[in-house]
Formats: sequence, structure tokens, C-alpha cells
Amino acid sequence: MKVLCVIPARFASTRLPGKPLALIAGKPMIQHVYERASMAKLPAEVIVATDSDQVAEVVQGFGGRAMMTSPDHPSGTDRLAEVALSYSDVDVIVNVQGDEPMIPPEVIDALAQAFVDNPELDMATLRTPMGQEDYANPNAVKVVTDMRGYAMYFSRSLLPYPRKQPEGYQVYKHVGIYAYRRDFLLQYAALAPTPCELAEGLEQLRALENGFKIKVLTSSFQGIGIDTQADLDAANALFAKMKKK
Repeated sequence: MKVLCVIPARFASTRLPGKPLALIAGKPMIQHVYERASMAKLPAEVIVATDSDQVAEVVQGFGGRAMMTSPDHPSGTDRLAEVALSYSDVDVIVNVQGDEPMIPPEVIDALAQAFVDNPELDMATLRTPMGQEDYANPNAVKVVTDMRGYAMYFSRSLLPYPRKQPEGYQVYKHVGIYAYRRDFLLQYAALAPTPCELAEGLEQLRALENGFKIKVLTSSFQGIGIDTQADLDAANALFAKMKKK
């Protein structure tokens, strides 16, 4: 099975323009993500998919591989699908967000391994236990799964609602890293947006609303997605603290 790791990197971020090239500990953020992803064992290749010549030049400058994609894609999934069209020999594509400079390579391998273990799997993602401080935060997406670990729903609202709190009650946060079987990705990207997807602003609901299953693995990785200058400052502070240790 051939695995490709793709890092979508759009330059024109609304809240943090030029985000892929923002410096963290003296390195562009996209370089941190690329280097972490390159440490994973199962992907045969790591590639940055971007709409920016500047981002592509920086990636190539540190020895990485970049592919230019259309600037008109409405989502990272559409950008991923464009890459998939050029890699017909790939079986599984792992989508690593370009704003996760601390992504553990083990997470990438775990998602890829899920497809080795289950030849029928179309799509997989990640969850992590959520603290109560994020229960009311709509930017912290919640996910509930069935007893076999497949997603039942994703929401910005609290799920499951704690009318009662049985022993072991736990809310899980969705971590936005995905893996797809290539053929399914192309099919999924071609589907029209769905009602719950549009209401929640969560693209993964398109798969569930069309009757597809999403395997959800559990990890301790929380993610530090960087969307604002405050997030960037916090990431730099964290890296500085880690360097001192």
C-alpha cells in the first residue's frame, strides 16, 4: 500500500495573512510541519500543496517538495483532490494541516495503518479527550462515535449533552487531521455541500450525510492549530520553553 502525506498551505489566510511562512523559533511554520510529517514511517512521500509561488519557493528552499494547485479551491479537501488526480499510484492520502507545527509523526502512521488493517476503510480522523474549559467553545469541534469507533456526528455544540453524566462520561475533541483512500477522496470532493455541513461549517459532515463511515482514532495529541497572531505568539512561547528544557 502506497501512502502519500499532503500538507495544504494556502497563503491568503484571513486572520493571519501569510500564515505558512510565519516564523516559529526562527523557522517558517510550514517547515516545522513538513519536517514532523517527514518523520512518519509509512508515507512514501510528503508534499506541500499550495496556491502560492512564495510558499513553494520556501518549501523547495529547505529541501521539501511542493505542488502548485489552483487558487480557486473553496477548501483544503478540494486542493487535496487536485493532488490526488496527479498521483494515480497512491492508495491512501493523509491530510496534515499546515498549521500544526507539533504534529506527532506517530499520529500520521496510526491513521495510515488503519487502512492497512481494514481494506474496506474509506476515511479516518482523530479525536482526543476534551477539557471542560472547551465545552462551550464553538471553535473546539466535538465528535461522538459508535461502539466500533465510527463517527456518529461532529458539532460545534456540546456532544453528548450531559442531561445525565454516567460513569465514564467523556467529551471528545475532533483533531483536524484526515486520511482517505484515494478513490474515495475523489468521490467525496465531487459531492455537493450538505445541510448539516453548511449549518455547522464542518466539511466532514458531508461524508456522514451521504452515508459514508469515518473511523475515529483516539490520541492524546491535542493540536495547537494556529489561526491568529495570538496563537502564533503562544506557539513561539511554547517552542522557547521547550528549547530551555
